Amino acid sequence: MNDREPHMHFVCTPDEAGELVKNHHEYWVCNCGCREERGRCARSRMDVCLTFFEGGTVTGSGRRQITAGEVAAILHEAKEKYLVARPFRDEETHTTVQGICFCCDDCCGYFLNPEEVCEKGRYIERTDMDGCTHCGDCRPVCYFKARTMHDDRLAVDSENCYGCGLCAAICPTDCIQMVERG
Repeated sequence: MNDREPHMHFVCTPDEAGELVKNHHEYWVCNCGCREERGRCARSRMDVCLTFFEGGTVTGSGRRQITAGEVAAILHEAKEKYLVARPFRDEETHTTVQGICFCCDDCCGYFLNPEEVCEKGRYIERTDMDGCTHCGDCRPVCYFKARTMHDDRLAVDSENCYGCGLCAAICPTDCIQMVERG
């Protein structure tokens, strides 16, 4: 696969995940295959792999149909626990979004295995360094390692930003904005 073809997984912001959910009317959830393989996740519950089609590709067990209210609870927990929304496409053509995995660096194979491939999202961070207090709150939720601290000062490597928006969500000074990549 070349870099121009879509990968199976890509990153999106929590708002984009909500929009993907709104485009569907039936939902299934199963246990996260990574969480099952590695044991419980320190950040969230086990059943956070959401699919939009009854026969969608999943790696975890315990698949069951859920209500829109249960989906809203998963989206809320993902925001609260700072989980990265990683939608996934069909395995054959990588054109149809089939669901969303909610991932973190505690148990997710993507973050623990550099061989895993994931496409960067539509957005990228823009940090107003003049407004930044260098508190470092954004660093622990940047699982892509785009945000680091050096001598008590925040350093940002936008090339590592995948566009999940978790840094913007946690920033106490609102100095981080998510803008369209390009």
